[in-house]
Amino acid sequence: MPLLVLAIVQSLLLAGGQVFLKFALQRMEPFGWNWQFWGSFFANWQFALCGACYGCGSLLWFYIIKHYPFSMAYPMVSLSYVFGMIAAIVFFHEPVELTKWIGVLLIMLGCYFIAK
Repeated sequence: MPLLVLAIVQSLLLAGGQVFLKFALQRMEPFGWNWQFWGSFFANWQFALCGACYGCGSLLWFYIIKHYPFSMAYPMVSLSYVFGMIAAIVFFHEPVELTKWIGVLLIMLGCYFIAK
């Protein structure tokens, strides 16, 4: 598979892990050395999905850095910032200013030129 496609999938997994982590932390009890906290930790399916996303993303990253030059592969991780910002809008209803959209465009252009 081409590097850009693999990098997009890997970045989606990273961003997905962050989204599930935020959802998990919002549902958890405040930290404490008590049964309520640990019960909310272990019974939290969003936290489990966060770990699954990170695990799959890491395995894909192993494949990417084994088969592609590091100087091309590593900058592609920045695509996760693009997907993270989109997730912030979709899932958390956060406002995004024009300057941030310009930054996202520059990241996407940079990844395009690196992958080319």
